[in-house]
Parts: sequence; structure tokens; C-alpha cells
Amino acid sequence: MVYVFLANGFEEMEAIAPIDLLRRAGVDVTTVGVGATAVRGSHGIVLAADTLDSSAMPDDLEAVVLPGGMPGTLNLEHSPVVQKFIDRAVEKGAIVAAICAAPSILGHKGLLKGRKAVCYEGFEGELIGASVGSEPVAVDGPFITSRGAGTATQFALALLAALKGEGAADKVRGAILCP
Repeated sequence: MVYVFLANGFEEMEAIAPIDLLRRAGVDVTTVGVGATAVRGSHGIVLAADTLDSSAMPDDLEAVVLPGGMPGTLNLEHSPVVQKFIDRAVEKGAIVAAICAAPSILGHKGLLKGRKAVCYEGFEGELIGASVGSEPVAVDGPFITSRGAGTATQFALALLAALKGEGAADKVRGAILCP
């Protein structure tokens, strides 16, 4: 199961792209609302999460996805449930994917030390110990990071490739007419 966490103030495109593209490929995705099932994005779009954070269990965890946005990233970082899922993913060797400002959460936990990572401009200093690049998406082991809303489709396709292989990502890429 892929868990996409939604906290008030999340960046809508950074959440929707992975949810949509993974589901198109048949990946089981559960959206998790931090503190509520109706979660308002940073641009006023309200999404209905599949479950509440208090009900989510990381037992069948394949990946954790952390959309960015402000104050969404801060709300994710302050959630004990989100922290528990990240810790469990790392423990299992599952994928941890974060985009925009959200890679800062991983940096603050020391998870990016010695790894290649990217983030939204201005957050580079928060990626403690990482080798910070400028490409749209960075994949280093189980960690997938991306720069922002404009790279959300590339982020989602990289996540799909990590979960189901390049063939699955190429199939979805073609279906959505993405070069």
C-alpha cells in the first residue's frame, strides 16, 4: 500500500499527480488526512482523504508520499503519525517520496545524509547532509525527492517506476501524452 499524507496547506498538484498516476497503474493508494478527512490545500481545494491518520496502520507499507506546500509541510512534520510511517518505511526499506518543501522533513530526520536529493528553492539548507542537485527528481535508494508543483508528474512517474518498473511508468506516460 502507498500512503499519501494530506495535511492542511498541502500543495494540491504534488498530491494529486502521484495519487492519480499510481491508481491509473493499478497501485493501491490510500490518502491519509492529518487530523481530518476533509483537508484543504494551499490553494483552497479540499480533498476527501480515504482515512484519518488516527486510523492508519503501516503494516502493509510499500511507500510513503509527502506532498509539499506551506503550511502543509510543517503540519506533516509535526504529526506523530507521519513520523511513525516514515520511521516504519525506513525500517522496512520501503520507498519514502517527498516533493517541494517536504524533503526538509527527511533532512531534519537525518535520512538524507550522503544521499542525492532535491527540493524547492530555498530549502536546500534543510536537506542536512545531502548532496543537493538541481534536476527535477532525484532517486537515491528508497528515497525519491522532487522540486515542486511543476515537477509533480515526473515525481509521480519516478515513484511508479520504483514501485512497478519502468514499463509501467512508460505505459502511463504514454497514456497521458507526457513526453
